[in-house]
Amino acid sequence: MGSFRDLIVFKKAFELAMEIFQMTKSFPLEERYSLTDQVRRSSRSVCSCIGEAYRKRRYEAHFVSKLTDADMENTETQIWLEFSLNCVYITDEVYRDKLKKSEEVGPLLQYMIDNPDKFK
Repeated sequence: MGSFRDLIVFKKAFELAMEIFQMTKSFPLEERYSLTDQVRRSSRSVCSCIGEAYRKRRYEAHFVSKLTDADMENTETQIWLEFSLNCVYITDEVYRDKLKKSEEVGPLLQYMIDNPDKFK
């Protein structure tokens, strides 16, 4: 098996995290320590949890646990995106694009959670 970086789910999550980083550069300064940090942190955590899970893939319970953490962080990212939309920091088009990308990550994580033996 290759690296966690070779996983489609990691590539998609990483791309989304980088897009969110760029997107949040235009958020108001008063959001720096709240919304901006939270959406950046949760989107990056998806990636880090995938990497951590992959390194522990021999231990099924640990693997699945870290992947469920990644799924949780992905959902958190979606919530912060919704706040960003409702606070009028992003357009509906940007929101839909980022949400769609996040929703592509979810089923890939679920597949890994349901099939840990395929990643040993």
